[in-house]
Amino acid sequence: MSSFTAGCIQMTSTGDVQGNLDIATTLIREAVSAGADFIATPEVTNILEPNKAEARAKAQYQEDDITLKSFRALAEETGAWILAGSLVIKKPDDDRRANRSFLIRPDGGIAAQYDKIHMFDVELSNGESHKESRAYAPGNKAQLAETTWGTFGLSVCYDVRFAHLYQQLALNGAKVLTVPAAFTATTGQAHWHVLLRARAIENGAFVIAPAQCGQHSEKRRTYGHSLIIDPWGEVLADGGNEPGFITARIDLAEAEKRRRQVPNLSNIVDFTLQAPESVSDAAE
Repeated sequence: MSSFTAGCIQMTSTGDVQGNLDIATTLIREAVSAGADFIATPEVTNILEPNKAEARAKAQYQEDDITLKSFRALAEETGAWILAGSLVIKKPDDDRRANRSFLIRPDGGIAAQYDKIHMFDVELSNGESHKESRAYAPGNKAQLAETTWGTFGLSVCYDVRFAHLYQQLALNGAKVLTVPAAFTATTGQAHWHVLLRARAIENGAFVIAPAQCGQHSEKRRTYGHSLIIDPWGEVLADGGNEPGFITARIDLAEAEKRRRQVPNLSNIVDFTLQAPESVSDAAE
């Protein structure tokens, strides 16, 4: 079986962990009722807390995290695959937290987990500044996961700007790439659709990208527009600006078809880089 219905949850998480869980649970149930077999939630589903001290205090160890426990029970209850896009998880060996994605099987077991590799450390022209590496410890391992339908490649948000990560996931079997995110409104408007469509096209893969949306706090606003994209770069569903969910039908045979038509992955060649001559050397 290579086809399924994917769903993306779009929400506006805050520092209220239980409130976030209640909203996510309701939307997951609605997506399942609408026919979704696989449902993905956004980055930092459980906590988006602007106060650093409060965020640190609210984070829980993986074995204690109430959102993860609830999602595992919900997967078992509904029989759906659930991707907890990412959860803020307390680490036993680091004062910083993990920004960790969990793929949960229909039996409630954890099929795979992935710590976001690339940290969002940026200074935007509008004065907006983010230093994710101060609060989160980056991962160092890319992650594939086997599902009922085939191989998925996991990633989180800012990872999407690093094309080589997705190429490696695709070369090693991934036909679905998950990109849960909390893209800022500024960068989202400029780059979100373009980056995700590029990752789909260059890898001949489906992209499932659930997103945070709206005003989380005085200084934090996210772009929304959860997307499901096919291997040709066509947007199958767009979540717009408001909380809710989207669904789209996925057939992994389409990925095989597009990879035969435009075989990017099999046409990769090694090359060397020729350093430029200095101006003085070139003149001799």
